[in-house]
Amino acid sequence: MPFITVKVLEGKTPEQKRELVQRMTAAVQESFDVDADKVFIFFEDLKPGDYGKQGELQSFKEEK
Repeated sequence: MPFITVKVLEGKTPEQKRELVQRMTAAVQESFDVDADKVFIFFEDLKPGDYGKQGELQSFKEEK
């Protein structure tokens, strides 16, 4: 059973997530030859202060 975690900045709509789940499930079904009911996709919505890039927390870069 494939378990996939998608980490994304908060703010994506349920429709965007639904579409991504459909597309990713189809790709995994084809690539791994598994049934759709065996594919699990989890979303982790991140706030800008939850990750860093180029040596700084993203929330600090957005304040500048």
